[in-house]
Amino acid sequence: MRILGVRIDLLGKEGVIEQIEKWVSSRETGHFVTLTNVHVVMEAHRNQSFRCTLEAASLSLPDGMPLVWLGRFHGKQAVRVAGPDLMLDICAESESKGYRHFFYGGAPGVAEELVSSLKERYPALQVVGVYSPPFRTLTEEEDDAAVEMINHAAPHILWIGLGCPKQEQWMCEHRNRLKVAVMLGIGQALDIHAGRLHRAPRWMRDNGLEWLFRLLSEPRRLWRRYLFWNTRFIWCLLLEVLDLERLS
Repeated sequence: MRILGVRIDLLGKEGVIEQIEKWVSSRETGHFVTLTNVHVVMEAHRNQSFRCTLEAASLSLPDGMPLVWLGRFHGKQAVRVAGPDLMLDICAESESKGYRHFFYGGAPGVAEELVSSLKERYPALQVVGVYSPPFRTLTEEEDDAAVEMINHAAPHILWIGLGCPKQEQWMCEHRNRLKVAVMLGIGQALDIHAGRLHRAPRWMRDNGLEWLFRLLSEPRRLWRRYLFWNTRFIWCLLLEVLDLERLS
């Protein structure tokens, strides 16, 4: 389906894992997966270049209850695919499959803490590397070195935690340079499973209130994203319903 012109692939968790298995087993490379929520949709709504980035993704999954509700309203069988949950599901599956993982992103030390936490859950998990890039733009030499490091480690799955829209743009720009089956942009999942961030209670996630939990947890950083962009999202949907704006 499309929401404000942004493609959303209604593939459940099992379907996503099955697709990743196909990419890995066929030794394909260049695939990347976005976890799309209201923030991502609104970034694409205001930025044509970023919308093209999402169109280039192999999968654009609904990671937000508002998108799920809209899908169900239009008669689709939509289910949420949340980044933190998907990471654990794929890591659990990887133990028996022998998939190799690389974690790229997060503040210094986060990726290492994440790996330690995941290895406690999944002792047989194969992690072949981590890298926390500086928050500034990398020089061409630094970027080339990072690509070489990842390719040398030869992961099957590359997890990218740079935040939206940076992680989506990074995956799109690097998809033909990296010899990995699939990249997944999972944002705050790195911090959650590293123990740096708390996740909203289940009842809040199931009722579309995770944004409120995050806003109350980090008001100074997130107030604009949630109060401004969520309101604008609703307004743009109303315009589309009233046939005052068409994006396809």
